[in-house]
Amino acid sequence: MNALERLRRNYRAAFLRYLPNRDEAALDAGYQIGRSAVVDGLTILDLVQVHHDVLREVLGTGSPEELDGLTATAGDFLVEVLATYEMTRRGYLAKS
Repeated sequence: MNALERLRRNYRAAFLRYLPNRDEAALDAGYQIGRSAVVDGLTILDLVQVHHDVLREVLGTGSPEELDGLTATAGDFLVEVLATYEMTRRGYLAKS
């Protein structure tokens, strides 16, 4: 299994765990996924594409009434996943 496949598997599992309860453990798993993606050399575009794919899958199974809450929750999760990239960017800019 390559890094992108591992990202898809782990992202999907953590995202699905976060959706119903929005608990800190699942959110922390999202943060760890972002850290692993950086270490594995994956791009921010890889992460956003995986997020989009997983979100589309989930939206296909939900009801229209759940749409607003689901997309807001998905956004919160994505921000946590991308936090490592933001910290890396800030560190890079501080050195420049």
